[in-house]
Amino acid sequence: MHRDSRPMNDYDVVVIGGGAAGLSAALVLTRALRQVGVVDAGQPRNAPAAHMQGFLGSDGMAPRELLARGRTEVAGYGGHLVSGRVDAITPHPAHPDAGLMSFDIRLDDGSAMRSRRVLVTTGLRDDVPDLPGVRERWGRDLLHCPYCHGHEVRDQPLGVLGGPPEALAHAHLIRQWSHDVVYFTTGQPLTTTQREQLAARAIGVVDGPVARLVVEEDRLTGVELATGQVVPRTAVFVRPRFVPNDTLLTDLGCATHDNGWVAVDATGRTSIPGIWAAGNAVNPRAQVITAAGEGSAAAIAINNDLVDEDLPLAVTSFRLGLPL
Repeated sequence: MHRDSRPMNDYDVVVIGGGAAGLSAALVLTRALRQVGVVDAGQPRNAPAAHMQGFLGSDGMAPRELLARGRTEVAGYGGHLVSGRVDAITPHPAHPDAGLMSFDIRLDDGSAMRSRRVLVTTGLRDDVPDLPGVRERWGRDLLHCPYCHGHEVRDQPLGVLGGPPEALAHAHLIRQWSHDVVYFTTGQPLTTTQREQLAARAIGVVDGPVARLVVEEDRLTGVELATGQVVPRTAVFVRPRFVPNDTLLTDLGCATHDNGWVAVDATGRTSIPGIWAAGNAVNPRAQVITAAGEGSAAAIAINNDLVDEDLPLAVTSFRLGLPL
């Protein structure tokens, strides 16, 4: 596996982000005999999680193991893996007379790469409540995704922290996995209808602000209210605010949706020719298996795009009797 700090200069595709989406794309592209570079900062979103669930054929695998296998596979097909962070992407005229562009990718160590296409798979970060215990338990027994972790905490005393509008719907969803669910309003008012709906599904309601998560012997045991009351719970779900790591895309001027997220088509193509994006950087709902699929779809589209670009150049060379 290539690990040197001075990567090759020229690539067909540079993938920025070495998670499931990025490595899946790199695997498809290297198998298509493309020159591929993958730049990764080594900070995957699911790093706190001990196991990855719901990924067909890899259920229960540690996230770090999946990525390690992916890196080995990509390197085995000739992919070039670079540890680092990308500071900027700059369009660069490749064949001005043909209207073609390439991209200069500048890394935080001062090195640079040049590529015909760029795929951004930099993920997102979870903005969680600023409460004592929250960040320490994140991904362990303070959870977000019931489809990722619900089965592992099924039938246990569960809590759901209120706050954002989606939190109430989250509580009804969590109820699928346990008969003992408590919704903590965190001081946010509930309507009569909302309280009736919670009561109809036997979801308990605890009003008032939450002070902290109670942790004993490295495990969550309850939720403490501002009054000092402790409600015993063994796991708590929260609906974080998703913040995309999309600065590289927005700095390029990629078009966005009304909600501020960068817009892509079904293959991950952005509004900037030559720039693709996949995974959580543009899709907050993408799980690991979804992100891998989006990376694969983007890779196929990128390779097809490169073939389409090469065709008229090949015809011109053929007419001039030049070697391909």
